[in-house]
Amino acid sequence: MKTIVVAVDFSNATPGVLDMASSLAKAFGAQLRLFHVVEPEPSYTAYGFTPDEFPALHAYQEEAKRRAGEKIEALLEKLKPELPSATSQIAEGSPLHALLDYVKECGADFVVLGSHGHGAIAALLLGSVAEGMVRKATVPTLIVPAPMGKD
Repeated sequence: MKTIVVAVDFSNATPGVLDMASSLAKAFGAQLRLFHVVEPEPSYTAYGFTPDEFPALHAYQEEAKRRAGEKIEALLEKLKPELPSATSQIAEGSPLHALLDYVKECGADFVVLGSHGHGAIAALLLGSVAEGMVRKATVPTLIVPAPMGKD
């Protein structure tokens, strides 16, 4: 195992995901790659509008990307003393598809991500990145559950 991708969403599942992934990286001498996906800016074209007609939404999207960058860099700084080769990456798009693409792009051997345990109805309506990775991953994937009762 040479490269481990760690999907982080900054939720209450993130500390457990990072602990597990960093333990695995240390044990196997693997490089850790933190990865976060910012949902895409809404499409206005279906309604005959352009993004310029909704500058507040564009500003919100830019702020979301900026904050995600700060958060992932803070996580990376905490890991650097013990895992100096750790890196971070932010993408924009569908979380599942962006994660699958990144895993392929960086040649990852293993993926670690969290699960919130929202249940079958929520997963059906909202989709579940964890469930999608179980079905579509091309490399071994470890799902770390969020702490019980704190979601």
